[in-house]
Amino acid sequence: MTATSVTPRVRPALIANILGQLAFGLAIMTICLPSMQDWGRLFDTDQSGVQLTFSGYVAAYGVLQLVYGPLSDRYGRRPVLMLGVSLALAGSVLGAMAPNLTVLTLARVIQGAGGAAGMVVGRSLIHDWFVGPDRTRMMAYVGMAMGVCPPSATILGGYLHVNFGWQANFVVMAALSSLLLLAAWWGLPAGRPHGHARAASEASSSSAASSPASGWQRMLDSYKQLLRNRSFLMYMVILSCTTSAFYTMLGGAPIVLKSYGVGPDGVGFYIMFGPLSYIVGNFLTSHLVHRLGERHVMMWGQGITFASVVFMVGLSVLGWNAPLAFALPLILLGFGHGLLVPPALTGSIGLMPALAGSAAGAIGLMQQWVGAIGGYSVGWVSHDDATHLGLLMAVFATISLFAQARLNRLAKQRA
Repeated sequence: MTATSVTPRVRPALIANILGQLAFGLAIMTICLPSMQDWGRLFDTDQSGVQLTFSGYVAAYGVLQLVYGPLSDRYGRRPVLMLGVSLALAGSVLGAMAPNLTVLTLARVIQGAGGAAGMVVGRSLIHDWFVGPDRTRMMAYVGMAMGVCPPSATILGGYLHVNFGWQANFVVMAALSSLLLLAAWWGLPAGRPHGHARAASEASSSSAASSPASGWQRMLDSYKQLLRNRSFLMYMVILSCTTSAFYTMLGGAPIVLKSYGVGPDGVGFYIMFGPLSYIVGNFLTSHLVHRLGERHVMMWGQGITFASVVFMVGLSVLGWNAPLAFALPLILLGFGHGLLVPPALTGSIGLMPALAGSAAGAIGLMQQWVGAIGGYSVGWVSHDDATHLGLLMAVFATISLFAQARLNRLAKQRA
């Protein structure tokens, strides 16, 4: 059998390493959420300034994925990943010593630039080492692992903030960066399975033969090929809007929960409703995708996601202004995203196998850029209850639904 017909034997340690690298960026992103309740007071600034620490992280997290993807296709997964984790380590050290909000925002941007490597290289490694339904199943397992991160990191961040100060979160992230740097060096393979390496080599040779362009030009050519594919564009819109709805929730949750009387050490316990149901959705996806197909699973995910934001706004309009009224709709949100994201990721990265790294980078960029818009938009409106937050999330959910309809029409045209 060839490498394209069967998944090569993969050690459990490699799977654990890939999952850890993928989840790393999300852990850094969310561990500081509880501290954002107090940063405005501590640094004598308004909420929009505090939101820049979140949006700055997310924007850098997206931009660098655009670069890491093609670089990992050309120079290998491991060295690019190690470069990114080293940047995250530097940003964490700087954040722990930040004397003001400007330096803190810079530290968060550097952290985001470093954390991006784990996301794009991890997805590319899954493409390298898994094929067919096993690849979608692995993406579902990734979703389960990443679903644990936001509540776990937020609960840990709230505990550290209350007991040791907000700087402790950056110290912990510096230590985790060091561990993952060692794991990347010792635990990740230097190359790829034979069939994948040969396909990438042939694609690279073909590109070099057709043009004497520089490495940056070849990078741009890769993205041009992807952007000419209408199905890829629809996958990009779906994943970007799904991520933005989630980031809007993350950015607004501490503010809404504060208005409901929840302090930094309690934020994570309410946010956890969404990510934990996301794990359940990913688990079901790993089983349903074989029976229903990727497109049908995505449609179910879209419908449940839209229902969740309607539920959130409805409870708020009806006057139930309590932490549980905010948390309950997150169960539907996480479950819907758990059904939607794994098949969308598999479909987007698998459209052009030779450009898997570039595809992961482009998807990652748009997810984080649109997500940054969502996170920053939280500061534009008041949050005395969950109404405005739910309406912001509904905008992104609606755009995702339209993109899904367009993707389905394109699939019927090709059939």
